[in-house]
Amino acid sequence: MNATLAVFRGQVRDGWRGLLGWSLGIAAVTGLYLPLYPSLQSPALTQLLSSLPKELVRTIGYDQIASGSGYTQATFFGLIGYVLLTIASTSWGTAAIAGAEEHGRLELTLAHGIGRVHYTVASAAALLTKLLLLGCVACALILLLNGPAELELEPAHVIAALAAWIGLGFVSGAAALAAGAGFGRRIWAIGAGAGVAVLGYALNAVGETSTKTEWMWRFSPYHWAFGAQPLSTGADWGGLGALWGLALALVFGAALALTRRDLRGY
Repeated sequence: MNATLAVFRGQVRDGWRGLLGWSLGIAAVTGLYLPLYPSLQSPALTQLLSSLPKELVRTIGYDQIASGSGYTQATFFGLIGYVLLTIASTSWGTAAIAGAEEHGRLELTLAHGIGRVHYTVASAAALLTKLLLLGCVACALILLLNGPAELELEPAHVIAALAAWIGLGFVSGAAALAAGAGFGRRIWAIGAGAGVAVLGYALNAVGETSTKTEWMWRFSPYHWAFGAQPLSTGADWGGLGALWGLALALVFGAALALTRRDLRGY
């Protein structure tokens, strides 16, 4: 147990610079986009959106942009904030196993009294902790700007959207953990983390284009997170369950893969 906690503390401590950088990025995005909301509520914007194809407007999430919740979802949770979180989570998940193995640290750590399952669990817990800290930063900034930006967001709905947002990041990070545990290479881990995010977004986007393609939503973690518009309506427990269940399944797969594979020497 002491060794597991040591790995957890070490990964959280070693990632503080990255955590600070990503927090500043989130602060920059929220500070840039959210205060613009009042100035964008004009007939000119409505006319512009009306001139665009409805499928395109729905795909990029601008069909609800006239409301504060729809604007926040379209600009932060569903786009720039999603990209930032995916990159951060994938990089942390990649470094935890694949990166440690390529740099020769993983074998040394495992030789000092910690099992592979415990190492994977500690890595996943450290990853989730950093994501939760980013979520706290985003929550504080959004609520701080809620009044001045006239967004009229419900705090409970903000927390629901953040739970979905963090869950999406955890899915990408857990996919990077699983691929790193299975193959021991950073390129595979990065590809898995980014691939899950891109595929989920693409399936949601294609599902928005026609009623004939809405079946794709069933396979999109992005839609599980935001399809029910939690920032407007509150928590979607079914979507959250599927999202966090997939993340935990990927962590379990990472632990199983790492226990069954010989480590490579680089």
